[in-house]
Amino acid sequence: MVGEEGGRSRKGVLELTDTLRGVGYLADRGLATALFVALELGRPLLLEGEVGVGKTELAKALSTAFDCRLIRLQCYEGIDTHQALYEWDYARQMLHVRALSGDQVQDGEAVSRLFGAEFLLERPLLEAVRAGDQCVLLIDEIDRADDEFEAFLLELLSDFQITIPELGTIRADSSPIVILTSNRTRELHDALKRRCLYHWIGYPTVDQEVDIVKVRMPDVPGTLAHKVVTAVGRLRDRDLVKPPGIAETLDWVAALGVIDSEELDTESARDTLGAVIKDRDDFDDVNSDLESLITDV
Repeated sequence: MVGEEGGRSRKGVLELTDTLRGVGYLADRGLATALFVALELGRPLLLEGEVGVGKTELAKALSTAFDCRLIRLQCYEGIDTHQALYEWDYARQMLHVRALSGDQVQDGEAVSRLFGAEFLLERPLLEAVRAGDQCVLLIDEIDRADDEFEAFLLELLSDFQITIPELGTIRADSSPIVILTSNRTRELHDALKRRCLYHWIGYPTVDQEVDIVKVRMPDVPGTLAHKVVTAVGRLRDRDLVKPPGIAETLDWVAALGVIDSEELDTESARDTLGAVIKDRDDFDDVNSDLESLITDV
């Protein structure tokens, strides 16, 4: 029996890998397995890794593959519960009050209607609770939010319910697919991690990244893809302020295509360097030493 279950699990991981590949996302065995387990258990998946390795793209790929909504909560310093959950449309409420007659203003029921569903502005977390398993909830860059907001998420991730004092408790009929991402600008609390499954996404190998380029840009010559990926790998080995991610690799290949270059030489690299280097100091450093970047690629 255990062997049969193991076989089904392996088949499920392979099918998920193929499904993601069909929408242009290449997941290695470790990531596909972590995602498969998270989906089977209905648990959030916390993805950490360097900027640009495909954490956010996974949520987008899932929403496309499963034909469901992508609801994205972009975290930032100072984000609060109102911006993540809901807000009241005060402008419409004021207009409604002005339209009421004097007698209606004295009517408690008329005033209470000001806090009805028609005046409620849904933010990403409330949208996700209402949508349930018909959506992928992406909580992006959770490490940018503060400790208080992280603590607020604990109940939501455990019960998927939201209490609005004027309307009561809203519960999800089914749990959405939840992906959290972090670039590790700060350490997340253990309480949040315990509610999630975890996976670290590192930079891909040369062969894996070449495969990504070919899947996303099938018309690009294989030799050019290999040269660009090799050069990007050398950039990552340098002490850069902003090492290039996979997105920059794709941008560089696309930029070379725009200028009709089928070779990565010194001239074409200099002309398109802004597609892969996004920091002034890095740009000056790399631009002054392009020969070592593209030699023997």
